[in-house]
Amino acid sequence: MSDTLMVSVSGVRGLVGTDLTPEVVARWAAAFGTWARNGRSGGRTARRPVSIVLGRDARTSGPMFAQAAIAGLMSVGCDIIDVGLVPTPTVQLAVEHHRAAGGLILTASHNPIEWNALKFVGPDGIFLDGDAGTRVREMAAGHTTLQRANYNAIGGLRADAEAISRHLSAVLALPAVTASATRRRRFRVALDTVRGVGGAVMPELLKRLGCRVAAINLETDGLFPRPPEPVPENLKALGALVRKHRADIGIAVDPDVDRLAIVDETGRAIGEDYTLAFAIRAVRPSRRRPVVCNLSTSLVVDDAARASGATVVRAPVGEAHVARKIIALKAVIGGEGNGGVMYPALHVGRDAPLAAALVLSLLARERVSVSELVARAPRYTIVKAKVERGMWNAESMGEVYTALRARFPDAAADTQDGLRLAWADRWLHVRPSGTEPIIRFIAEAAERADAEHLITEGRHLCAGS
Repeated sequence: MSDTLMVSVSGVRGLVGTDLTPEVVARWAAAFGTWARNGRSGGRTARRPVSIVLGRDARTSGPMFAQAAIAGLMSVGCDIIDVGLVPTPTVQLAVEHHRAAGGLILTASHNPIEWNALKFVGPDGIFLDGDAGTRVREMAAGHTTLQRANYNAIGGLRADAEAISRHLSAVLALPAVTASATRRRRFRVALDTVRGVGGAVMPELLKRLGCRVAAINLETDGLFPRPPEPVPENLKALGALVRKHRADIGIAVDPDVDRLAIVDETGRAIGEDYTLAFAIRAVRPSRRRPVVCNLSTSLVVDDAARASGATVVRAPVGEAHVARKIIALKAVIGGEGNGGVMYPALHVGRDAPLAAALVLSLLARERVSVSELVARAPRYTIVKAKVERGMWNAESMGEVYTALRARFPDAAADTQDGLRLAWADRWLHVRPSGTEPIIRFIAEAAERADAEHLITEGRHLCAGS
């Protein structure tokens, strides 16, 4: 792995033209196709061609890499169902709909414009786990010979133009989505889709929910006008749009539409963690079934779950980890603090259209403003920092974790993913990123000064190791 080609269990991402090239994409696609044909059958190649759903976001390199992926998949005898320019969760749902052997998504999610990636989805519509991802990686690295098809066994290609429509219909059919009540409210919604694929889905969803929409950055050309991650510092234009049109809510999605962030009626970005917290309040889980989130998710999620008597169980960062724990525990809802909501009544994947429908349903039911919903529970401040990974490895990070545990012996330690130190009202999480060559520091507390202190202590111990 180079400094910029990031390989994880569920995919690979890199800088376009530097590490991620059509040749690399074709090789990884062929490896994934080979896994799909024989990875689930003890090494025996399937007698019949298997189907792979292919979709992409709006990045400028998407059409080029789609052609490379098609060639790689066809070369190992896979039939391709091309859903085209669609959100990531739409591909996941299409895998289940077509009963495909897997899905390949060309998206670098929230990464800057110069990045792209391949994400691999299993036949259950969930991103690959460690074992499957390892087998694909070994084949892509050349440790296993790829079984190329001969002239009469090359895979086929067909299009599916209905994937987005099916996705939206499924969202609106959910019992927790009160579409009729939402339509009666005729919410004024300000929308920013950052010129990603959200422009192809979010306006239609909001139209079906009876909303009046003022939008910016709806073009689906992948030319992001700002950093694409929907964090508060990147949503100033959306806040201005809310104020200009006196909107009830501002909604922003990331480029592949699996994360959603909210701006309140005053134009203030409230933080991505509230997306999951509001979704939990919309669903109202019971005591019998837990809520699952990752280790870096805010305590506002704990408060939302507690309001319904539900407990919170935490998983390592990464959609696949949260999804597997949701399934194992039969959780009613889950997600990540980055604005990703996962509702197994629809599918076990992060889904921004779903999140938007649940949040609007909550507002319609409670008949309050976004800021009033925020004010109902304690407020916390999350502080984030990062350092370049450089020469850090597992051994040196282990030394940092040991030093942190010694510095804070009264904290509850969770080592599922890096190190999370937790108290009743604050926490610190230190972990290597799986999507960028950095080490992340995230802390939360009721007071900013306390969160900043935890970050400072973590970075100081990291610098001294």
